Amino acid sequence: MLHNDHKLPDLPAPISNRGPVGWLRENLFNNWFNSILTVVAIYFIATTIGPLLNWAFLSADFTGDSKDACTSEGACWVFVTVRINQFIYGFYPEAEIWRINLLFALFALLIAALVIERTPRRGWIALFTLTVFPVIAFFLLYGDAFGLEKVETHKWGGLMLTLVLAVVGIVAALPFGILLALGRRSHMPVARSFCTVFIEVWRGVPLISVLFMASVMFPLFVPEEISFDKLLRALIGIVMFQSAYMAEVIRGGLQAIPKGQYEAGEAMGLSYWKLMGLIILPQALKIVIPGIVNTFIALFKDTSLVLIIGLFDVLATVQAAITDPAWPRVSTEGYVFVAFVFWVFCFSMSRYSQALERKLNTGHR
Repeated sequence: MLHNDHKLPDLPAPISNRGPVGWLRENLFNNWFNSILTVVAIYFIATTIGPLLNWAFLSADFTGDSKDACTSEGACWVFVTVRINQFIYGFYPEAEIWRINLLFALFALLIAALVIERTPRRGWIALFTLTVFPVIAFFLLYGDAFGLEKVETHKWGGLMLTLVLAVVGIVAALPFGILLALGRRSHMPVARSFCTVFIEVWRGVPLISVLFMASVMFPLFVPEEISFDKLLRALIGIVMFQSAYMAEVIRGGLQAIPKGQYEAGEAMGLSYWKLMGLIILPQALKIVIPGIVNTFIALFKDTSLVLIIGLFDVLATVQAAITDPAWPRVSTEGYVFVAFVFWVFCFSMSRYSQALERKLNTGHR
């Protein structure tokens, strides 16, 4: 019997399993059901994407100063370009818009410094963002100090008001949510009962009812000489409502921490707050990053509900603009613009949370 000790080289895969043909067979036509779905998807894309691109870009009008400039059959983006200041700044005085631009630039600079890992002294920057920056933002927007003209909150609107509601709600709801979650898991009956009642009450009503109560019912229960700004009442309602949901998200992370982590911290002689701050909370918050960001995204989209109390966010501002008789049949362009704005912010938060989750992943998946 003859033996061949030399191993023969591996043969290349068949041509049908390599290159573009192989990728198509493996990913799009690997069985009859996926083949049908692929054909349907190709038909849908071919019949919708082309007309959509033609409407949005190829046959659209981008320049002009009135509806008369929209002479083609495509989108009338002239409506958005002419009203863009109103959509961003609301009814803020035109001469004072530089204050909002300065605030946006400072906020973007701080966020960029916090996101970029190589930025030195990020801890101090974070402390500045959470403590000093809100004070600067208030005086820039409201004025009535340092020689700045006073701008009442009923003139705030557009994207600026949406960001104010979302950022204040997000920044304030997280620490309150953490305290409520810790309180609900506390061994002290009074603290645990108070936090439980607070969370369940606020979770039992919709946000639209909270805003209605803050705007209409709350002034009926306070003396006439006491007056709270409508925007301030809405912000307090949003923060309390969002804190209840945030507390439940964080409580889920606390329950996922093994009991041994608590016992190890107690064995080291750590106090309650050191145990929570140094061992438990960092792990719990890391676990529930998707839930926290999901809550933030929901809050950002729910800011459009402030229309019922007379505040005009970006969506309400666009809705008011499309009713202008000088701009007929531009509702589609207006709503597409609003959808794009919300998508940019929500998608950015989602992608950053995914990057943060990958960075902090140390084996809890």
